[in-house]
Amino acid sequence: MVQRALNVLFVCRGNDSRSIMAEALLHRFSDGRFKAFSAGIAPEAEVHPHAAEMLRAGGISIANLKPKSVEEFVNPSAPKMDFVISMGKDLAPSLRGLPGSPMRAQWGISDPIGAKEPGAEKSAFGRTFRELETRIRLFVLLRHHEADRMGAAARRSA
Repeated sequence: MVQRALNVLFVCRGNDSRSIMAEALLHRFSDGRFKAFSAGIAPEAEVHPHAAEMLRAGGISIANLKPKSVEEFVNPSAPKMDFVISMGKDLAPSLRGLPGSPMRAQWGISDPIGAKEPGAEKSAFGRTFRELETRIRLFVLLRHHEADRMGAAARRSA
């Protein structure tokens, strides 16, 4: 049985670091089983330089990545999301108008922007990137597990 790709929207405040890295990582690891999107409540003008550096170092192109507003996903012609994963506190009120009934989760991933000590921000981006990569890999495995479970159940009933 061929399953359609599930739409996943990652949301954070500026959509220039955490959510945009999550979007790129999900595209990389999903083998087409997920379609990733990202947005911000108050999007920045461009991808944060440290986020871009982490993605490039991970072999991920940033050519098609740009911060977007969550408003782009509220209109009726926007893709309907299966999952909405927020990466910050107090974002839920801004996500009320999304079409459909997506499953929602909040990943408590600290914002790497603004670390106080010299060099700490770049280090924080590295930690954030690794944490996102781990979570994305696990998220993708859940879909494999579910498909395997459903396939086994269908074979037993046949």
